Amino acid sequence: MVHFVCQSGLQPCVLGTSREDHTQPPPCTGCIAQSNRLYNGADVRSFVYQEDPHLAARLQCLSVDELGNFAYESPHFALRTPGFAPLPLGRLVLPSIRWALRRHTLPEDEAARYLLRQYILSAHQVAGKFADLLDQRQPQAVVIFNAAMYPEAAARWVARQMGVRAISHEVGFQQYSTFFTEGEPTAYPIHIPKDFELNSEQNARLDAYLEKRFQGKFTMAGIQFWPEMRGLDEAFLKKAAGFKQIVPVFTNVVYDTSQVHANVLFPHMFAWLDSVLEIIRQHPETLFVIRAHPDEMRPGTRKLSNESVRQWIHDQGADNLPNVVFIDSQEYISSYELVQKAKFIIVYNSSIGLEAALMGASVLCGGKARYTQYPIVHFPASAADFRLQAEQFLSAASLQPPPEFQRNARRFLYYQLYRISIPLGDYIQAAPRMGFVQLRPFTWEQLLPENSPALRLLVDGITRKQTFLFPDS
Repeated sequence: MVHFVCQSGLQPCVLGTSREDHTQPPPCTGCIAQSNRLYNGADVRSFVYQEDPHLAARLQCLSVDELGNFAYESPHFALRTPGFAPLPLGRLVLPSIRWALRRHTLPEDEAARYLLRQYILSAHQVAGKFADLLDQRQPQAVVIFNAAMYPEAAARWVARQMGVRAISHEVGFQQYSTFFTEGEPTAYPIHIPKDFELNSEQNARLDAYLEKRFQGKFTMAGIQFWPEMRGLDEAFLKKAAGFKQIVPVFTNVVYDTSQVHANVLFPHMFAWLDSVLEIIRQHPETLFVIRAHPDEMRPGTRKLSNESVRQWIHDQGADNLPNVVFIDSQEYISSYELVQKAKFIIVYNSSIGLEAALMGASVLCGGKARYTQYPIVHFPASAADFRLQAEQFLSAASLQPPPEFQRNARRFLYYQLYRISIPLGDYIQAAPRMGFVQLRPFTWEQLLPENSPALRLLVDGITRKQTFLFPDS
């Protein structure tokens, strides 16, 4: 078994490293120190960076776009396995560079090209070293965090090319929980049996969760998004009374790892917003409320977007349109009150789309979301169909979503919360630093699979290929 966890900036860290912040420059002394503590006594293999001069020369004169699409037929892999596919290095590193720069659109300048070249060189080294490790160890499986950032993405790509089972994990949707899958973890693939229906106890459990959620009392990855939640004020209600209908528009964080899967109909979220703006300009009778995602400008962290909805609103002059209200990321106004007053809502791929469907609202999605894998919302087949569906919704006398949408939303949310989220609250707790967790005191006996349903599930899933589905309580 190989456990690969590495989230570095420009250079590969040691095997076994875990780091939350990807913006600090190398060397990753904090990562190495943490690894030395966590993996003291374990079989840890360090990856020492050695630049490939041939690859470096190939990259030197490429543009940002060419670097982002760069694939490399590495001699290292060609000698190892004839027919080994070219390494899609550009595709593997793009989520990391977008995360590090806190933007989706990369500027065509030397700073961006330099970072792309360094990420690609580093990813190539991780791929080669990891392939060597797999040859030496011949593991049954590899366990990789997230597989979105380039070291993990490169490791998983190599494992799959070499026929080694690759398992990835991501934060679960319950507090102090995790999600394991052989699929794409940031897409959260969920298989729900067709005959699954919530019983009275499960419905009550879900309703209790939703009651807190609709009051803003929830966390995700250790973050409390809503320090407070305010209702719609008199000024907004007075303005809204002058329009025929209200349509809220909910955005996302453009560099978030979910965007890798979301950009299906549109090349990115701002292209979708441009299309929405055209609709807004043609419907002065409708009040559009554009809401920036609360995580776009999260206070007290380095996760501040350099390509924000706030800036897009200003650049496009949308804030000067009489039928537009903009709610910034740090304005804690209840999205649920907006949903209740809306004719329908437009989302890219944020969670509010699922929640609005639960509330019985009609939802039009512009991006692929984890919940679009089931009939829960309206997700058109193309950008043109999105525009057509929006026009039909705006002109309709009234809207009523298909009844199965709300049913599927409840089934999906229940599975998301209580079946695929594996609880680890017996072992971790909130750390003093926001967004981080730390180990809580526990005995070694608590780590034995026979003493923990969660750990038994992980052991069986990793070593025996059983499903990572937590038993219903």
